[in-house]
Amino acid sequence: MKNVDIEIYLNQVITFFEKNPNDLMDLIGELQKDEFYLKLRQQCEKNVEEGKDITLTKEQMINIIVDLKIPDIVDKQEVAVNNIVQKTKFGEIFLN
Repeated sequence: MKNVDIEIYLNQVITFFEKNPNDLMDLIGELQKDEFYLKLRQQCEKNVEEGKDITLTKEQMINIIVDLKIPDIVDKQEVAVNNIVQKTKFGEIFLN
């Protein structure tokens, strides 16, 4: 069963981001906005089940964004430095 308050809150959030697309890009970057909105809905429903306020806290919003960005972070592998001497076009650099 859908909660009317959740629908109103999410419609306000979506309307805000549709009117301010740069704010959405600043917040979620290159993530899919539909997936972001789905996560918002899931968190709102969880808040209602736990008897909390429907409005998301900063911490909850950050957790949603981090959860969505984790695959991007995991895909990027760091280059391991195996030697303290690195050869570059500028010559040898000693890492110490």
